[in-house]
Amino acid sequence: MHTAPSQNSSFDALEWAHPIVREWFLSRLGAPTEPQEQGWPHILNGENTLISAPTGSGKTLAAFLACIDRLFRKAVAGELQDHTEVLYVSPLKALSNDIKANLEVPLGEIQRLAIEHGILMPEIRAAVRTGDTLMYERRAMLQRPPHILVTTPESLYILLTAQKSREVLKSVNTVIVDEIHAVADDKRGSHLALSLERLQALTPNPPLRIGLSATQKPIEMIANFLTGGGRFIANFIGEQFALPIAVESLRAFRSQPPAGDTITLSAADPLNLAGIIVPGEKIPAVSGRFVSFQDGVAVGETNPPTFLEPLASAG
Repeated sequence: MHTAPSQNSSFDALEWAHPIVREWFLSRLGAPTEPQEQGWPHILNGENTLISAPTGSGKTLAAFLACIDRLFRKAVAGELQDHTEVLYVSPLKALSNDIKANLEVPLGEIQRLAIEHGILMPEIRAAVRTGDTLMYERRAMLQRPPHILVTTPESLYILLTAQKSREVLKSVNTVIVDEIHAVADDKRGSHLALSLERLQALTPNPPLRIGLSATQKPIEMIANFLTGGGRFIANFIGEQFALPIAVESLRAFRSQPPAGDTITLSAADPLNLAGIIVPGEKIPAVSGRFVSFQDGVAVGETNPPTFLEPLASAG
């Protein structure tokens, strides 16, 4: 037999929240769900947290409520600045738009409840940045950054590339990655993992990472993807990024004595990293141009490679 949780147990689960935020939650949603009760202590303790639960279990609000509470307290105290503090990343553009709309409801209701209690506070703002975002909206975000930014992995990459948007992201202290299971084992996931590490390198303190996933096995793989663990390896053909499993191989390669081996790659090969790794004048990463590497070190542009036998007859 299922027993409904008591009002006291629900209150205890939200004891950490500001009274206004707590009142809104209990009156609007009632008792917290199990993912919320189990997720909040870890999030509040500043621990990277993966919440794996079925759709409709309240895991999205489990991630957002602690962030909303923190922003609300700053707003009430007059300490809320026009800085982006929360970054929400979803691989689904439609979900990003839904989340923004769904965020505006609790943010608006909490602010109205605060006014009813005689508490005046500035608005906590959320905005969406995807490929569909209009130019004037993008400019507005740069001029007055939202407190909560909703985006996609691809748009996050672009934001991390442009100087002005990089400045906006420097203040991020929490990253929520939704539907993380959908990208954990594909190229978009690798791309996102790199962006999360770039974001961490950009911010003064590593942002708290919260992952939201449908029930998956092995869940450990999703957790490892969320927490990353990649490292920027300096002094290896410039600065390269590698996951832990590759770090030792890179170090072992560098410890080998020079063999004089030379390889030639197209300048458009991903190893050229858009032409930034070759010392001296940059070589454009376009086909028809070639880069030579000797013992793993770029030595500059070279002529097209020749083959010992025609490719058609090789093998």
